[in-house]
Amino acid sequence: MTSTGGLSAKTRERLQQELDALRQQRESLAPRLGEDPLGDSADQADLLERAESVSKLDRRIAEITDLLHGGPTAEQNEGLLPSGTRVTLKFEDGDTEDLFVVGFTAEADDELSSLTADSPLGRAIAGHAKGDTITYRTPGGQVSAEIVELTPPE
Repeated sequence: MTSTGGLSAKTRERLQQELDALRQQRESLAPRLGEDPLGDSADQADLLERAESVSKLDRRIAEITDLLHGGPTAEQNEGLLPSGTRVTLKFEDGDTEDLFVVGFTAEADDELSSLTADSPLGRAIAGHAKGDTITYRTPGGQVSAEIVELTPPE
């Protein structure tokens, strides 16, 4: 059985699309790197710039490949909230916040407030249910919140 790497299907799809685009960019730059620079120093500077671009692409390609093929397994995530969990918290000051649990920051959606499963807040929520009050440590001190809603991923 192949590990899904602990990533949600949406994140895997987004990463795969990014990986495909990066590989195309790299393919368009790489053949020109082997060209013999016969021109002036400006041509050589252009060649160095392309080499740096390819190097950056290679690093990101490797990072995404590692995420897709070697992310945390289900066993490593035992005891943590699963990615895709939605939680609504009511804080001591009366403010409420809707959050989306992600396995790691690259999985976060810009449109939603996210927290990682292994963050202090994520760990505080794990094992609790709707109606429970949790406490967790922040740089500013202890914070308490009530779990108003807790919806696991579908």
